[in-house]
Amino acid sequence: MSEKLQKVLANAGYGSRREIEQWIKDERIKINGRLATLGDRITLDAKIQIDDKPPIKLSDKTPETQRVLIYHKPEGEVCSRSDPEGRKTVFQNLPKIKQGRWINIGRLDINTTGLLLFTNDGELANQLTHPSGQIEREYAVRVLGEVTRDMIKNLTKGVMLDDGIAKFDSVRDGGGQGANHWFTVVLREGRNREVRRLWESQGVKVSRLMRARFGNVTLPRRIRPGKWEEMEEKDIQLLKECLKGQGPTSRKPDKKNKKR
Repeated sequence: MSEKLQKVLANAGYGSRREIEQWIKDERIKINGRLATLGDRITLDAKIQIDDKPPIKLSDKTPETQRVLIYHKPEGEVCSRSDPEGRKTVFQNLPKIKQGRWINIGRLDINTTGLLLFTNDGELANQLTHPSGQIEREYAVRVLGEVTRDMIKNLTKGVMLDDGIAKFDSVRDGGGQGANHWFTVVLREGRNREVRRLWESQGVKVSRLMRARFGNVTLPRRIRPGKWEEMEEKDIQLLKECLKGQGPTSRKPDKKNKKR
C-alpha cells in the first residue's frame, strides 16, 4: 500500500510533514533516482535519498520510543541544522539519536531565548505546530519605550501585519523601571517574529524576548541555557492533551535523570 512521501518520512522521524514538503519544493529529495514532487506516494521498498545521501531505511510506524526534549535556547543560536554563516545551531547541544533525527517543535529567532521542544516523532511535531492546534505560547518581553493602555488594547484586539491580522490573547504587566518595562504575553500562533512585530506595530521596540511556556509545558528553572532535559512518558501524554484542548494551563515536567 502506498502512502504520501511526507507522511512516511515523518513517521520515520526525519522531519515534520511541513518541513519535508519544503524539502520537496527545494528539490532535496529523490525517489528511485528522480526528484520528488508534492503529491508523490511511495511504498516502503522505494529508494529515498535526502540531499544525495545514502538511501534511508523506511518504516510505516512511528519511532519505537516517542521522545521529547526540553531545551533552554540561549541567545545567538539558530533553529536550523546548519548555518551558511557558521553560527551555532540549537541541534549542536542535543544528544545523539539512533533512529531518525531530532525535530524542533516550532522555532525561535536568533535573539530569542527560552523554551524549545524537540521530538523524534515527525507526526507529533506537525500536530503541535499546525495552526489548527491553537496551542498557547507564553513569552516574557522587555519593551523599550512608553506603553499606553491604548497600545495594549490594540494588541489584544488585533492589528494588521504584513501577513495578516495578529493579536495577543493577553498582555500582563511584568514590572520594571525607566524606559525598559517587562510584560508577559500569550498568543496561539507561531508566525515568524510575531511577538516582536506586534510590539513594533505600536512604535516600541523589544529589547529582550524569552519563551516561558508552550502549551502546558513551562521551562523549568533548573535547566540552564544551552542544556536539555528529556520528558517522562507521563509528561509527554499531558503535552498531547493540548491537542484536545483539555490539558492543564501550565505544568513543569518532573525531574529525570536523562539531562545535560
